[in-house]
Amino acid sequence: MPNFIMAYHGGKTPDTPEEGERVMAEWTDWFSKMGKAVVDPGNPVGMSKTVTAKGVRDDGGANPLSGYTVVSAPDIDAAVKMAKGCPMVADGSGSVEVAEIHQM
Repeated sequence: MPNFIMAYHGGKTPDTPEEGERVMAEWTDWFSKMGKAVVDPGNPVGMSKTVTAKGVRDDGGANPLSGYTVVSAPDIDAAVKMAKGCPMVADGSGSVEVAEIHQM
């Protein structure tokens, strides 16, 4: 079965420890619902830099990456269906980009 990367864009840092606990519980619940399909739960990421032939930009890019997860699914439509349950999608604070990981 192929693997797919879910690249997270957006989201927000919790304002309080209580909000942080609630958000972590939402993510844990979502991962639990996906079960063994979660190959790598991933992590949030820090500020990015965009590297091109013209140089390096410190602006984080047009749509900066905020984290990732790797899942196993029969096809991209199944992976997209899983992504719709992402807490950032549910609360409207971010989006999830889904792409198949090609083995080389």
